[in-house]
Amino acid sequence: MTASSTLAPPAVEAVRDLLHRHHHDLPDTDPDRILALVESGRTARADEAELTELAIAATAGLSAEEPAYARLAARLLAGRIAHEATAQGIDTFSDSVAAAYAEGLLDPGFAGFVATHADALDRLVDHAHDDAFEYFGLRTLYDRYLLRHPGSRRVLERPQHFWLRVATGLSDTVEEAGELYRLMARLAYLPSSPTLFNAGARHQQLSSCFLVDSPRDELESIYERYTQVAKLSKFAGGIGISWSRVRSRGSLIRGTNGRSNGIVPWLRTLDASVAAVNQGGRRKGAACVYLDTWHADIEEFLELKDNTGDEARRTHNLNLANWVPDEFMRRVEADADWSLFDPKEAPELLDLWGEEFDSAYRAAEAAGKAVRTLPARTLYARMMRTLAQTGNGWMTFRDAANRTCNQVGAGGGVVHHSNLCTEILEVTSDDETAVCTLGSINLAAHLLPATGSEAETGTGPEAGSDAPSGAATASGVDFVTLARTVRLAVGALDRAIDRNWFPTEQAATAHRRWRPLGLGVMGLADVFAALRLPFDSPEALALSTRIAEEIALAAYEASADLAALRGAHPAYPLTRAAGGVLHPDHWPDARPTRPDAWAALREKIARHGLRNSLLVAIAPTATIASIAGCSECVEPLVSNVFKRETLSGEFLQVNRHLVADLKRLGRWTPQTRDAIKRADGSVQGLDLPAELKALHRTAWELPQRALIDLAAARAPYVDQSQSLNLFQASPTIGRLSSMYAYAWRAGLKTTYYLRSRPATRIAQTTVAAAPATVPVPAQPQPAAPTLLTLTVGDGDAVACSLENPEICEACQ
Repeated sequence: MTASSTLAPPAVEAVRDLLHRHHHDLPDTDPDRILALVESGRTARADEAELTELAIAATAGLSAEEPAYARLAARLLAGRIAHEATAQGIDTFSDSVAAAYAEGLLDPGFAGFVATHADALDRLVDHAHDDAFEYFGLRTLYDRYLLRHPGSRRVLERPQHFWLRVATGLSDTVEEAGELYRLMARLAYLPSSPTLFNAGARHQQLSSCFLVDSPRDELESIYERYTQVAKLSKFAGGIGISWSRVRSRGSLIRGTNGRSNGIVPWLRTLDASVAAVNQGGRRKGAACVYLDTWHADIEEFLELKDNTGDEARRTHNLNLANWVPDEFMRRVEADADWSLFDPKEAPELLDLWGEEFDSAYRAAEAAGKAVRTLPARTLYARMMRTLAQTGNGWMTFRDAANRTCNQVGAGGGVVHHSNLCTEILEVTSDDETAVCTLGSINLAAHLLPATGSEAETGTGPEAGSDAPSGAATASGVDFVTLARTVRLAVGALDRAIDRNWFPTEQAATAHRRWRPLGLGVMGLADVFAALRLPFDSPEALALSTRIAEEIALAAYEASADLAALRGAHPAYPLTRAAGGVLHPDHWPDARPTRPDAWAALREKIARHGLRNSLLVAIAPTATIASIAGCSECVEPLVSNVFKRETLSGEFLQVNRHLVADLKRLGRWTPQTRDAIKRADGSVQGLDLPAELKALHRTAWELPQRALIDLAAARAPYVDQSQSLNLFQASPTIGRLSSMYAYAWRAGLKTTYYLRSRPATRIAQTTVAAAPATVPVPAQPQPAAPTLLTLTVGDGDAVACSLENPEICEACQ
């Protein structure tokens, strides 16, 4: 008896035909095995729809064993989505828009444009692009992004209708929509989640990031900020807010002759508000609070996410970040004292940076304004302890941020803090809430195919003599296509500003004045793997820097061309660019590879100005990288086999580049898979060539100095900042103190989470006991930069701090 013979013949034949139709070019998948799994899980009265659902789930469940099953599962799911839409009379893109508009989901102007150009837009749709998806990406799109009927909850659009809706919502003409649609359909560039959620919608809130200035030290201002944060969070905005202007605990309140309770009670209220306003029920609200390192409440601030102590003084929904001046880091190095101030008594410190801040800070000390003084290393150690315990309390550097920001020019303002994910650096004030609209380029979609010899030897123009041997899947980066993608992306992001619906007037004022963009990347780890470059190799450093330079060149040129057509942004005269200073000029050691192109660009900017004050920001890409099926942001892989938890469910994923290498060696076996799972996704203990071990090291096994060096090398070409996660399997105060001191010395503007090991460990319930012949790798010891060692004890490592992807999704 076959696995499917007990099923109703029409249903089983339909599922069998479906599987074989989609399996034809995926020889490593087995339709009969899937049918057997369907049989074991079906109900007695299962119809074709239920069997198809079971087939999709069974196929997806096999993808950690064989990556090709993820492609097959995506094809099955795409067919199910198509059936769901067709059952509602939706065959074309214009059908989809008409149905969604009838349910009140879309903007009348957008729907009218589509109706006017229905035939031309319908012809753009190519459902063959559905084959670009892997299952987890398409499942995320289906669960969270496709428009649904308010009553039945059935989808009102297919994936290609979705891409074209977003493209049309960001375009002025059918031609522009077609160009952008084709880019997104092949997953080469994706806008951030708020843009994907809201393009063409009634409230086209397309921006990802909002930077709200600290409330003034007044009751009315504090409550106004609560209202502003709630409005921004409601429409899927990730929020960064400073609280440095609010007086510290014990400060005299002259109106009542009482004493202030400090910032903690106010942040408790903010914490509750962020939890309550959950972005329309689709995602958790998310905010990060920044505090200047000289604020007298800094020590209580660092305790806000502790799991012990007085719960009345804890804020578990808020993220925390330190806004650190160079003066503090210098005093840490010198083992000198550090003074803390009440901002009510030293308000001059709030809006200064660099030498002006240093002078004002020392003058405040000399005037006896300090609330208290302590060793700088004691406070620094407390910062490191907060990072070790929670992954929070991110280290961001105010002087580097202001020294290099284009907006901080001739009276443009001051950067007071960053955003939720630390990649946005823009000026803020009481009247201006900084805003940024984001999108990321999939670098893995910009590779040149490998030639015959390169596919055999693993060498190519980007590979050095020390590159690991093996089958290269690319010969280099296609910089011509990359530049074209950048230009299209910059145009789309700029048009989004004019279409944007702003939840607050402060946000509208700032965004239209400065017109900043945040163009980032994802898939860098895939590029390195395809070109056989270990993450910490000199060749990887050179390629990463070249990519950043090419993106910056193309982005600046596109913005200058837009300025020639539509005019420079209103605040252009206040920027450093207006004075001839571009972002790379702040790095004297930067060595651009294309000096002639930079010279021509400077001439163009001098003639026309720039349409956008800022252009490049490397944001986390938790969700859109999953949709695109590529590695996140500029990060190495956290594990070669790991479980990802998203709002779409729990999924086990596997490093397809590693699988290809192990198949080539005949080593992709159940025993190998179990050994990798037992080793938390590491291959370092397996009997493999040293070159492959070097290529497939995880983030825990790479020296963190290499990640910092990569970020520092690309920094001249990133005019905002980078969401730089750092990794320590067992964080200690000593290791962290050295690592973050190195990051500061390297000139980084910001860092993001400290990720520690336990939160990433994969489920091992299906792993057999280790046979004696299969070695289990030892846990790697994290690299420890030795540029600074504190005299305080290291302390015990405390886990865990891997961020919830839901938080990252507020940006991407």
